[in-house]
Amino acid sequence: MINSSDAGGRQAPVYSLVIPIFNEEAVLPLLVRRIRMLLDALDGRAEAIFIDDGSRDTSLIFLRGMVAEDDRFRLIELSRNFGHQIAITAGMDAAAGDAVIVMDADLQDPPEVVLDLVAKWKEGYEIVYARRIRREGETWFKRVSANLFYRALEQMTSVSIPRDVGDFRLVGRKALETFKRMPERDRFVRGMFGWMGFKQTAVPFERPTRAAGETKYPFWKMVRLAVHGIISFSDKPLRLALWAGLAISGLAALLGLYAVFSWLFVSGVVHGWTSTVVIISFLSGINLLMTGVIGLYVGGIHAEVKRRPLYVVDRLTGFEEAIAAISNSQASKKTPPATHERRFG
Repeated sequence: MINSSDAGGRQAPVYSLVIPIFNEEAVLPLLVRRIRMLLDALDGRAEAIFIDDGSRDTSLIFLRGMVAEDDRFRLIELSRNFGHQIAITAGMDAAAGDAVIVMDADLQDPPEVVLDLVAKWKEGYEIVYARRIRREGETWFKRVSANLFYRALEQMTSVSIPRDVGDFRLVGRKALETFKRMPERDRFVRGMFGWMGFKQTAVPFERPTRAAGETKYPFWKMVRLAVHGIISFSDKPLRLALWAGLAISGLAALLGLYAVFSWLFVSGVVHGWTSTVVIISFLSGINLLMTGVIGLYVGGIHAEVKRRPLYVVDRLTGFEEAIAAISNSQASKKTPPATHERRFG
């Protein structure tokens, strides 16, 4: 970790911002301006780590220019699009801060809220997450689907995942090191921090509209994220499949007894071929659904046992320059050299 001291010799905190980027050319100029204002306002050394997750627009070109202009900026260029959760992981692996703040690039996570997160962290909380109390500019469908998303996670997962909380949060060094020791491939970051415990609290904020560009989380992507979260942190779907199988088997047994009774004591002929076909079709659908649930778990196991890297880094910019600058600064003050811990997956 990179250490720094204030003018009085006291240990000053180091902050790392982790910001994944994917096709955000429209919002980047405004984002960078507000990030610079935030870095100036923080009470210690700070870095902003941008992770380009395989952008196909001009985002990467813009970021390279910004990193060249500001020595507080770092850039991780992934070799392709690995997904939002993996991009967050890459940035957290590289973070040198005592406190690491994860935020989205679309400015729906206002940089100014970071100061409130830091204030709570200084009170002794290891994880401070930002809770949305109001969503501006969202359609009725978006609000309802988001509400269903968080309620489904709450009911189906076995860990405590706060409602109306995304990935916008501050994590202390202990939580960060714990996160780095979690090797799963199918990652659900907010669930991982919920699982690890530690002292946590929330900071409420009003979520503004997207500053520019288009959302990277349409409805079906939210559904996929919810499924990943449930599969990663709960075996409830498997248990539901078991109970559904038992219930349907019991119903089938009752229908079988009814058929035997009708054949022996009523007319000798069991009527209702249409209903029989409907029932068979229904049971076949249930069977395929349960097979699909099992397949999701098996697929997750398959991804884990291959042990491929979570991501591949194509290029790093700004990291070595930062280490050299800090080392020179400490040498001029005749202080012991800092220890630099930079880890990449």
